Amino acid sequence: MNWKDARVIAFDTETTGLNPYDGDRIIEFAAVELRINAEGTVQRVIPHQFLFNPGIPIPRKVVEITGIDDDTVADAPRFEERGREVRELLVDSVLVAHNFPFDRAFLTTEMQLMGHTWPETMAEVDTVDLSIRCFPGVKGHKLEQVAQRLAVALDRAHRATDDAEACGRCFVEMARKYDAPTELAGMLDWADALGRPPDHPYLQRTDRLRFAKGPYQGEPVEAQPMHLQWMQMARYRHEGRWKYIFEESLRRWAERYLRVRAAGRARQNAKSFGADQWVIDSNSLPLPEKKVEVATTL
Repeated sequence: MNWKDARVIAFDTETTGLNPYDGDRIIEFAAVELRINAEGTVQRVIPHQFLFNPGIPIPRKVVEITGIDDDTVADAPRFEERGREVRELLVDSVLVAHNFPFDRAFLTTEMQLMGHTWPETMAEVDTVDLSIRCFPGVKGHKLEQVAQRLAVALDRAHRATDDAEACGRCFVEMARKYDAPTELAGMLDWADALGRPPDHPYLQRTDRLRFAKGPYQGEPVEAQPMHLQWMQMARYRHEGRWKYIFEESLRRWAERYLRVRAAGRARQNAKSFGADQWVIDSNSLPLPEKKVEVATTL
């Protein structure tokens, strides 16, 4: 699939603080849908902007940065009143954000308060990571700095709509100038971005991505980062040779998932993770029917 034919959605949030897990809330969400032509330039921009009443006072520092104060959002809805619309914008799209984990953490927290999960997307591209890859010798990778390098206009920094559009245009410019592949899979590799997992009987998509088999059957994938690490290296002994249990496409996806969703990356400890502790009952894994040994190393 050509990623330029997909819905490319660049988004941004403004928040009451930096920690969504300690009570900070979203006060503004904006997304711009970018229509990209065959030459790889933006042909049309469709903006979507929402103000939200966070239910708590907006700190003075946030007001100074964003210009959004308590009066601005006094009559605005709470996130749960329009959160479904926000979620629907993100579904099945190529998502782009500057410092993606920050915005995703806030949106995920707000959605969880509504009883919803992060939507399934086609790709999740972080333009901070992409800037580091495209400009390896440069120190600053703030959105304003990246936009300046790429001659992308950013008139009102720290307002979600302007930041979202600048972020999207920066992504398109980097893709054009640094030869991003046309095919979605190639673009994901080029951007080191997270895409959908390959279809595999070990995973299932329900309300969220879950393990369909194994010791964590039914549990959400993000809850078991150590198992994802195990999946990358797990092997079995067959006819005198060690073979990977899982296909390369699934192993690569698991590795990228852990790297992109850095907050969920498992910490390794040499003392507590010996090869014997990685062994899992072969009856729960997609192995040959004959009894085999399971290991993680040659």
